[in-house]
Amino acid sequence: MSIKEQALQTIQELPENADWEEVKERINFVSAIRKGLDELDSDKGIPIEEIENELNEWISK
Repeated sequence: MSIKEQALQTIQELPENADWEEVKERINFVSAIRKGLDELDSDKGIPIEEIENELNEWISK
């Protein structure tokens, strides 16, 4: 599915009374998710151990 098709599908799934801000937020959300999934597919993700270490640092502060 092309990006344009994904955007159209995303917009069509919004309620009929959605305003421009909701459209923008949903497109940004879907875009960020797609980017993250593409990074994972390209082995550009962050190892879980690194995430766990960062979380432990944040929690202990």
